[in-house]
Amino acid sequence: MQITIKATNIELTEAIRDYVNKKFNLVSKFVRKSDESVLCRVEVGKITQHHKKGEVFRAEGRLHVDGKELYATSEKEDLYAAIDDVKDELVRVLTSTKEKKMDMIRKGGARIKNMLKGLYDWRK
Repeated sequence: MQITIKATNIELTEAIRDYVNKKFNLVSKFVRKSDESVLCRVEVGKITQHHKKGEVFRAEGRLHVDGKELYATSEKEDLYAAIDDVKDELVRVLTSTKEKKMDMIRKGGARIKNMLKGLYDWRK
């Protein structure tokens, strides 16, 4: 998985870069191991320069998997908390799409099974 990090209105320090890489490498375990075409774009930064209180920091994540683009964003008072929220949201979306895919496979298998049962009963 390739991770691209962009900073807006703040300096991208080595500590922020390491934290983002550490957190988003955990996302890669929810993606197929052999798929190197997965792109993860993370943008971190301040919303504005003049605000001192409230939700000042923003983190945004885009994940390109299997031709789909998954997107998550978070605004918090702490940059690291915003990064954690984005990571958690992307993991949640990844697992829910995986479960939906499995449900469709199971539904298809059940239909084939019912068709075969009907075909078997018809020959008796």
